[in-house]
Amino acid sequence: MKKLVLAAALAASASAASAGNLAEPIVEAPVIVEETTGSSSGILLPLLLLVVVAAAAASN
Repeated sequence: MKKLVLAAALAASASAASAGNLAEPIVEAPVIVEETTGSSSGILLPLLLLVVVAAAAASN
């Protein structure tokens, strides 16, 4: 009787341990958002200032 109970307990634990889904988990890629800024956004003002200074120097 002990062997029968032990065999039933082992069979129940083995079936519960191997239960699960065999499908691959779906992992979504993270969304990367980049701001679109112009490459000349930081140099526009100094270039404009240089043109104004050059025009002022050429007029004298």
